[in-house]
Amino acid sequence: MISVICPVYNEEKYIGKVLDFFIKAAPRAKEIILVDGGSTDNTRQVVRYWQEQYEGIRLLDNPNRYVPFALNKAIAAANGEVIIRLDAHSEYAPDYFEKVLEAFRKSAAPIVGGPIRAGGSTDFQKAVSYATATVFGIGNSGFHFEGYEGYSDTVYLGAWKRNVFNQIGLFDEAMLRNQDDEFHYRACKSGLKIYQDPAIRSLYFPRTSYKKLFRQYYEYGLFKPLVLKKVKRGFRWRHIIPSCFVLYVFSLPLVFAYPGWAVFLLVYLLLDIFFVLRSKRSGTVMVHILLVYPILHLAYGMGFIGGLKKIL
Repeated sequence: MISVICPVYNEEKYIGKVLDFFIKAAPRAKEIILVDGGSTDNTRQVVRYWQEQYEGIRLLDNPNRYVPFALNKAIAAANGEVIIRLDAHSEYAPDYFEKVLEAFRKSAAPIVGGPIRAGGSTDFQKAVSYATATVFGIGNSGFHFEGYEGYSDTVYLGAWKRNVFNQIGLFDEAMLRNQDDEFHYRACKSGLKIYQDPAIRSLYFPRTSYKKLFRQYYEYGLFKPLVLKKVKRGFRWRHIIPSCFVLYVFSLPLVFAYPGWAVFLLVYLLLDIFFVLRSKRSGTVMVHILLVYPILHLAYGMGFIGGLKKIL
């Protein structure tokens, strides 16, 4: 028996595909717990339609709306010994659950998952998908690289043996963002292994505009200092490099007094152009990639600085 958990909010365009995948996927012994954060569209009506057709679909309310509250409510209600998280904005391979169970068996790790594979139908989404899968975009975080198999400090979405929650507790509800990072860092600190298997295949759809992308990565940066304050072993140099870039950008007026100060900006622009050309995408996508890189770095860096102010 596996329990599948999925926070939802205004997902009428996506939730039907998730439920169709759930019903068709093996194994047969499974349940899905959808936790709704107060949807104002037809999400609940769509779910009720599927509930009338099939067993094993449950719908809970999340008056607190945010993801960590939804996850904890679903975990408390789950009946399975294996708990697998889904996201409504992703698509999943037909054998997704089977590969999760196989990863548990072959690794003996209590936490498993796959890498994040981003896709999209628009040129902007294609640009974000490429940029967030490169070292220049997000550093050396293993779960952003499709081919990596082995132990990691986090995975996309995640699947857990139930006793993990008995051992280290639930998700931190103060983490409105990055709750999965904090939870997995805490698990590693407690000596638990996390295994990434690229055979666990899903496709994530990025944000659809620069504004939404900026907000997403600003919030990632904003909550990261709180994560690192709680679990110091999660610190990586990639977490602070964007903040250094932001401080450098604000210091650019120094160029008028010290022209050599512009060399760092030149290096950044050359790296940006190098990775854009390396992408070998269409012209429009490449223009977006050129702009997406600084959006990622500035948004995360500004968020991180804001998060530091909150914890200091």
